[in-house]
Amino acid sequence: MLAALSLSDCELSVVLCDDVVMRELNRTHRNIDRPTDVLAFAMTEGRRMPSGQLLLLGDVVISLATAARQAKASGKDLSAEATFLLAHGLLHLIGFDHATAAQERRMTAHTEKLVTAAVSRGAEAILGAGIVVPTRLRSTQSSARGKPPTR
Repeated sequence: MLAALSLSDCELSVVLCDDVVMRELNRTHRNIDRPTDVLAFAMTEGRRMPSGQLLLLGDVVISLATAARQAKASGKDLSAEATFLLAHGLLHLIGFDHATAAQERRMTAHTEKLVTAAVSRGAEAILGAGIVVPTRLRSTQSSARGKPPTR
């Protein structure tokens, strides 16, 4: 997925957890007292990163319990649902959102492109396919990880 976004020099962490952990994260960081499927904790914002420096994107946290329920409800396997959630979370880390219907359509299309790239293991399948990484990504790390996560 990172290669498909031309972000091979970037790094992110992926945390797989259960609903108990996810509920606590959601309550602590979003004031929502229930588990959710994915949270993204971005580490970048502000000034440009010096060239050649590894960029730490942040953390994508996925509740496998919620992902399993969603996969079952939609007739997918858990691996497909987790891949979708990882792509969704990654897009949040680089500045995408889905607060409006137009943003939702755009993010869904980009999520599907990333899933295709991950499944085919061929980033060349979507390189140059129109996923423009927001300018904010080329920034320095935030000194604090207090920014609320996105879902």
